[in-house]
Amino acid sequence: MRIRWIAALVTGLLLTGCTSGDDVADDGRVTLRFQSLAWQEESVAANKELVAQWNASHPDVKVEYVQGSWDSVHDQLLTSFEGGEAPDIIHDASDDLADFAYGGYLADLTDLLPRRLKSDIPQRSWRTTTFGDGIYGVPFLQEPRVLIANAKWLKDSGVRIPTPERPWSWAGFRRITEQLSGDGTYGVAWPLKEPVSATLNLSLSTGGQLFHRNQDGKVTIRFGAADQVVPDTIHDQVNTDRSASPTTLGSGGSDTLPGFFGGKYAMVPLGFSYRQQIVQQAPKGFDWQVLPAPAGADGLAQGVSPQTLSVAEDSPHKKEAAEFIDFLLRPENMVRLALGDWMLPTGTQALKDPALHTAEHDWATGTALAAHLRSAPAQSVRGYPEWKDKVATPAFQEYYSGAIGPDELRERLEEDGNLVLARYQR
Repeated sequence: MRIRWIAALVTGLLLTGCTSGDDVADDGRVTLRFQSLAWQEESVAANKELVAQWNASHPDVKVEYVQGSWDSVHDQLLTSFEGGEAPDIIHDASDDLADFAYGGYLADLTDLLPRRLKSDIPQRSWRTTTFGDGIYGVPFLQEPRVLIANAKWLKDSGVRIPTPERPWSWAGFRRITEQLSGDGTYGVAWPLKEPVSATLNLSLSTGGQLFHRNQDGKVTIRFGAADQVVPDTIHDQVNTDRSASPTTLGSGGSDTLPGFFGGKYAMVPLGFSYRQQIVQQAPKGFDWQVLPAPAGADGLAQGVSPQTLSVAEDSPHKKEAAEFIDFLLRPENMVRLALGDWMLPTGTQALKDPALHTAEHDWATGTALAAHLRSAPAQSVRGYPEWKDKVATPAFQEYYSGAIGPDELRERLEEDGNLVLARYQR
């Protein structure tokens, strides 16, 4: 027993001697770990190429690329924060940052970011990563939710094709989907396996807010008339008009594509980046196009949760990490990352790039919507993940399927939801 204990102690001392606590080699070279959530082949390649370029031009600061996953990032980061093993540079989404920021796990970047980067990204985007008086992430990629349509189907039907300048209204959208339906086909397929963000973000167009911050800083949920327009439209398309497929409500976006290609649905509301899957998977000759989501009282306004880059509060090299983020998000590099993910950059200079204004794959349609993107309603709400998973997701799913009515939906979102949020605001 004593021999084994001594052996373990010696091994631990040796390991300690081999690992620097502040990631500085004996020659003074700094090593930063960059955890990326890029998953598409083009995007992974772009990220790795940029890391290689940085390393080639910065011999004193080496960046190690670490592959993460969107499927498990929240729990993985929480574990790494609590265990003191968080990567220096963290790729995430803005709607996942609130608890990490308020919990002290992320560094305040206010005084670390260069003026160039601060001024290049619009204030409406910075609001997605501002919590209290600090900035805890750099928003760099975003995507509007759009309608991917069967172009031939719409053309043959004779309906007016909407544009960012002349979009459909929500009432008009409902009428058109009913007009396009019949004989076992549907005007629209809503993939709402994750219904909350889609519902809340689209509801900004109708003036929906849902989360209301009081003078004391606490947030309460009020499901008002403006919040009801989008969920009522979806509910009525499914249950009253029979113009929306009931079978796709529990599906993810990718799950609807075979039926879309097969002529079962005329349109599918999807994130802009789904165009890549459509280009790769659509049958030869399939004619599709991107349409703006319907507009409401607030026009084409739409909530987004941009992809973000943050720095761990425990990182001993915050200055170097911020410098790498600045390099990664130079306009030409931001364009590369956007093209790799089939998304839109937040930077105003990057958005001017001709590659994002082409008719091919309807890049120009998406880019025209960038000015209408706003901070998603739940960005700064503590307790939102629990409210979403335990209260809102089942409530919306049951409402859309017709299992509950509008009064019960409101009651559950407000009464049950406010009980959840109250635990985080004491």
